[in-house]
Amino acid sequence: MAFLKFMNESGVVGWLILLTGIGSLVLVAERAKMLYKEYGMNVDEFMGKVQNLVLAKKHDEALLLCAQLEKKPLAAAFKTILEKADRDDDTIFQAHDIALSENVPLYTKRLHYLSMLANVATLMGLLGTIHGLILSFQAVASADPAMKQQLLAQGISVSMYTTALGLAVAIPAMVFFSILTSRQNELMEEMMEKCGKLAELLTSAHVPNLSRQNVFPDQVAAPTVTPPSAPGKAS
Repeated sequence: MAFLKFMNESGVVGWLILLTGIGSLVLVAERAKMLYKEYGMNVDEFMGKVQNLVLAKKHDEALLLCAQLEKKPLAAAFKTILEKADRDDDTIFQAHDIALSENVPLYTKRLHYLSMLANVATLMGLLGTIHGLILSFQAVASADPAMKQQLLAQGISVSMYTTALGLAVAIPAMVFFSILTSRQNELMEEMMEKCGKLAELLTSAHVPNLSRQNVFPDQVAAPTVTPPSAPGKAS
């Protein structure tokens, strides 16, 4: 009952701010679930498994491993790159770029709306403040003297309630926006780093292995030095 009274006294603007807050809460829950649960994975362990399979020339098994985790953006990006593992280096790097362009937006999807809703809540709180002040001035200017004090108090209440409600929605929304943005950037950096390492690994796999004899030969043939010819006698 106290909450309903608070909302009724805050007016139409207060109800709009409440709807904005509900939208922010839904967006926070959805993005937190995706960024922390659905897209989260043990990146180092996954990268190690894929790396071992690639070095063992078991590209089919590496593709199967990525396909089993294809709902994870990082695994989907690896799958796109591994599908071009038998091509030339330029094609592999092109697949790397395509993989990033397809999967990075999954991390950034809809998160910017949370910042927008926080700003909207703040501005709507300001709008409610102005609306309450207008009601107060109208009460002072034209209301019946018996009702003037009541209407003036009502206008001030609308101003204070909407301001408080707008800040109550905007502050948590901005805090959660910062937290989720940090998580988003962390996942994006991991994807760029690991995809770059995978592309480099696939391109370097075409280089034949150098034996120890090639790198550190046991015997080095001495260079042949031709002695200078003796100068001719002067006549």
